[in-house]
Amino acid sequence: MHIGVVPVEWVEFNDAWSVIQGKVIEEAHVTINVNGHELVTIMSTPREQEDLALGFLWNEGLVNDLDDIDHVHTSEDGCCVDVWLKHEFEKPSRRILTSGCGGGVTFEETIEGFPSIQSDFSMEPSELTAAFRKLHTPESLHATARGVHTSGLSDGDSILVIAEDVGRHNTIDKLQGACLRLGIDPTGCALLATGRVSSEMLRKGVRMGCPIIASRNSPTSMSVYMAEVLNVTLVGYVRKGTMRVYTHPERLGYLVGG
Repeated sequence: MHIGVVPVEWVEFNDAWSVIQGKVIEEAHVTINVNGHELVTIMSTPREQEDLALGFLWNEGLVNDLDDIDHVHTSEDGCCVDVWLKHEFEKPSRRILTSGCGGGVTFEETIEGFPSIQSDFSMEPSELTAAFRKLHTPESLHATARGVHTSGLSDGDSILVIAEDVGRHNTIDKLQGACLRLGIDPTGCALLATGRVSSEMLRKGVRMGCPIIASRNSPTSMSVYMAEVLNVTLVGYVRKGTMRVYTHPERLGYLVGG
């Protein structure tokens, strides 16, 4: 079983030189095959690979639920996930490289066919800040080696599921895969992320039905545009009680003129 980190040695200077035994985040090619044919190869942290594969297929609109899945098998080295569907599968002809870490990929247009989010879900700014503090647990990859992105789902009171990966977009696919496996409905939850929110991140969050998408980092111009059009509250730079709300701030209690 892959634990997601690799032991390394480095030389560190802190007033004097010393040799340190430590760990870095594991990164590898993870190939997703569907019905015996390669669909995509992703740079990823090779753990929770089944969640990654299932979430990627769902977020790309290639499966609708677990009823579409016959079985899933991960190779012994963790770098190949074979997904067998209960129906025939034709690989999408158009492949779009995205700005995701390590070169993300999507098969869908940016927002074509996406209905706007209709949700009364709301949070107080203090609740959103508190939720971010729960993303990094003592046993997390982040605590062990840093250098990893983290995403989570919050219902406003607690964190429902957390995913970590060297690729920020992979964390959202892993979240959705875990939701499918655990029977969790992400609709109406807040999506929390530590990485930059680009258009593919926003699109995945919208497909999951998340009315609030927030990050410790910045959004891109395309994600701001998409969030405005699709009625998503997009938040950036959630840090120590401060945040920037780029679209639909009313879900966080902002009143026009206030």
